[in-house]
Amino acid sequence: MSWNLNTIDRRRFLRGSGVALALPMFGSLSGPLVRGAEAPANPRRLGCFYFPDGVPMPLPDDPAYQDWAWFPHGSGSEFSFTKCMQPLEPVKNELTVLSGLSHPQSRNVHGHNNADQFLTAAATGGGDREYENTISLDQEYAQHVGEQTRIASLVMSTDGGTGTARGAHTISFDRNGRPIPAEHRPKQIFDQLFVKGDADSARRLALRRSSLDELLDDAQRLRQSLSATDRRSLDEYLDSVRQAEIKAEKAKRWLGAPLPSVDGDTLNLELTTDEPREYLQTMFELIYLAFKTDSTRVATYQIGRENGVGRSDHLARAVGFNLAHQLSHETKHPDGWEKFGTYCRFLNEEYGRFISKLKATPEPGGSGSMLDNTLLLFGSASSAFHLSRNYPLILAGGKQMGFRHGQYLNHAGLNFQGGPWLGKREPWQDKANGEDLPLSNLYVTMLQRLGVSTDSFADSTGIIEALG
Repeated sequence: MSWNLNTIDRRRFLRGSGVALALPMFGSLSGPLVRGAEAPANPRRLGCFYFPDGVPMPLPDDPAYQDWAWFPHGSGSEFSFTKCMQPLEPVKNELTVLSGLSHPQSRNVHGHNNADQFLTAAATGGGDREYENTISLDQEYAQHVGEQTRIASLVMSTDGGTGTARGAHTISFDRNGRPIPAEHRPKQIFDQLFVKGDADSARRLALRRSSLDELLDDAQRLRQSLSATDRRSLDEYLDSVRQAEIKAEKAKRWLGAPLPSVDGDTLNLELTTDEPREYLQTMFELIYLAFKTDSTRVATYQIGRENGVGRSDHLARAVGFNLAHQLSHETKHPDGWEKFGTYCRFLNEEYGRFISKLKATPEPGGSGSMLDNTLLLFGSASSAFHLSRNYPLILAGGKQMGFRHGQYLNHAGLNFQGGPWLGKREPWQDKANGEDLPLSNLYVTMLQRLGVSTDSFADSTGIIEALG
């Protein structure tokens, strides 16, 4: 979609010489409502996040079950998090954990084939099956709201591009099932969101310490027309953008590092254990800023590629391990579940930080918090080792869309599969202990609450009424 600065409300942008910065809504710049007119509706946003390699699934008789199982203990509103999930405790009432859902057409294929179909439910699995994909959940929603924002949808991943069939680097697919390339470079994402200019202005900016320097004069003029509350909001926002730009610039060092070797024995000395965490935080921060400025209402982020092939496998170094994928293979070792759970805890910690920030931010120009008007899906298309059933899923936000949270919807009951892989048959090769619900039922529920008039998505058979 083309973007013409002259056709967009002046109050929503700061300008420099050939540069523009999107702004949040400010109440003191909004004209009074005509008597009897309704207040503008809150925006409805969607964010989808995918992590690979499944989650810790020790069996109940395993000593690690109490502390390191990914799924909570209990059900309904009476449930408790394990150490693996404990970072989400502060936002427990803002989310719902779901078990016993998966895509029917992928339940009997190897779990590493599944990132491609996480948001599509298509039959993309392995064996002799021909690869064919369909539209993803995010793009279905983008078709309804994409024209209302400058960027129809923000597609991101840690590895970037599209990857390969059954080895996707993106979880977003267009209406023809073609993969949408994901951006993995924070600086490019930052520039896409906040820097708009021709080649000459880009060259000028390259000589400066920050693109924000071009905009500060305009910001000072704008401050004079704002209330004290909105001036504080503007200062906080500009500081957030400045910090995001600094982090994005620093993250380039991490992305420039060589890919991990296939056997995982070569340590990449160009990385520190802190940089992967900062990279993940930066990606979440960019989505937050994109939502806050209403630059887009749809975002996806594939945190990692399946099967440990890619730069994303280095994220485990944030918690002192070499490569992430191998942790899922080593749970038979005495400390295997704890190591795998510690890595998943790291992902939950950063996701919880993102949720908390949205919760703490009032809806710009609207009601409730940003989290109340943002629906977030976080999950994987594997649970136990390479098992394409009982996906680990967390749905958060969207309370002003009618969602009820603070619950664990345990559709799997006690009929789950798990345990360490001992080098023989893998769980995905065994007969299912129970019948999962179609994950597309959740997607229909989400689309309806987002305002899309539909009764179906992919192979859905209904909705999930327990979500409120």
